[in-house]
Amino acid sequence: MIRFKLAEQLEKKQFRDSRRITMQEVSEATGINRSTLSKILNQKGYSTGTDVLDRLCTYLDCGIAELVEHLRD
Repeated sequence: MIRFKLAEQLEKKQFRDSRRITMQEVSEATGINRSTLSKILNQKGYSTGTDVLDRLCTYLDCGIAELVEHLRD
């Protein structure tokens, strides 16, 4: 199973930027719908495209391995 580490990366960005970041802000900055972001955060086993992952990595200034991990079933 693939697990997204979006919450952890958002926490790191908030710490680096010394401010709270809302899902609306992430949505506006990346062009990713808020419902998609919510599903990535909350829905186990959610599947998304590489374009979404690319935009999140760019926004969060992280590599793909910092955003996604593979868990053995």
